Order: sequence, then structure tokens, then C-alpha cells
Amino acid sequence: MPSEEWTTPEHVRRYLDRADEYPRRVEGESVLLDVVPRDARRVLDLGTGDGRLLSMLRLDRPGMLGVGVDFSELMLEAARERFANDHRVEIVEHDLTERLPALGQFDAIVSSMAIHHLEHERKRSLYGEILDLLAPGGVFANFEHVASPTRRLHLAFFAAIAEPLENEDPSDRLLDVESQLVWLRELGFDDVDCYWKWREMALLAGVKPGVGDQAGDGPPPPEGCPGSPFGVEAH
Repeated sequence: MPSEEWTTPEHVRRYLDRADEYPRRVEGESVLLDVVPRDARRVLDLGTGDGRLLSMLRLDRPGMLGVGVDFSELMLEAARERFANDHRVEIVEHDLTERLPALGQFDAIVSSMAIHHLEHERKRSLYGEILDLLAPGGVFANFEHVASPTRRLHLAFFAAIAEPLENEDPSDRLLDVESQLVWLRELGFDDVDCYWKWREMALLAGVKPGVGDQAGDGPPPPEGCPGSPFGVEAH
């Protein structure tokens, strides 16, 4: 069942009002924009919200065809309004707790601050469905809210974003970075890494192997991304 918080105008408006203000979010999403190839022709955005991420991707990819999915009527309304005059973007109502519909094949699948609302078992099965929808060589990039390893670091994250702990989203189902990277590798993604991280925000990405690829033979990581286990670590 979808989280009821995202069906209330107050909750949705509060999030949208702060979407561009969270510290380091734009920095992390700029790395996501680098991970997604400029020549990606078809891109799926999971939990698109008001279409913010698709709009950012379209700036440098004017020929891109975008599909955004969300379950919140309020978010869907905002996304449809944003893309009212853009025939290259399709907005689809879908609840990510359910199996992804047949949407065709994509060169890239992205998500921003959405998948962490799912139960852990569903996160893993969704990653497998994402792999199935990607074209060979296609990229999955998930800009995500992840779990801190300790309670102290969790509290420090909320202090850093100037958010009272009592405002913590009850629909959050946070999971650590490494568990999700292990899942992606087990499912068959290549070049899996945490490409950027700041406290509880992280960019997790992987590539679907191309036809004839061996493990590790996929495209190189984005320029400027160190080959460390945690990519670019913001301080």
C-alpha cells in the first residue's frame, strides 16, 4: 500500500517547498546528471514527484523522451502541469510497491529520494525489474536517502539539514549503502558503486552489461569520479 503521507496536501507542499533547499542535494544530483549519458534517448524516472529530475535531465538532452511514474495524485498533477507543453514527457500513475508495468526499454532509469520509502524486500525486487527494463549498456542512477551507521550520525544529518527530528518522515525505510550495492551486483549490474555521498544522501549507480560484455568491461565511470569504494565523498 502507498504511504498515506504523500496523499496529503500539507505533506506534499512542505516537501516541494524545500526540494531545492536541502544542503548538497543539487551537488549530488549534478553527479547523477553526469552519470546519465548525454545521448540517452529514453529515460524512466521512478517516483518522479513533480517532475523535477526529469526537467533537469531534459536541459542537456533536448531530444530525450522521458517517462515519469508516481502514485501521489498531488505529485502527478504537479508533474503534468510542469510538462503540459512538452510532448516528449509522459507521466504515468503507478505505485512502486507493485511490479513495474510494461513501459518498454530505457537507456537510463533514475530516481531521486523515492525508493527509500519501500520495504527492503521490495527495494531489491524493484532493482531486478529495473535491470530488466534497461537496454544493454543502460544506466541505473539512484539518488537516495540512506541509513546512517549510528544513531549519532543520524541525528547529525538532521541537524545538518536544519530539520527537527520530530519531522522525520514516518514512511522512510532507510537502508545502508553497502547492502544496496551488494544487491545490485548480485542482480547482475556492472560498474556498481556509490558515486557520491554526503551524510545520509548518496548516489548509487550501475550499468546493465552490454551484449558480449564480461564483468568489469562496461563503460568507464563518469570523468572525475575516483575509483574508491565510495566515489566522490562530499565533506
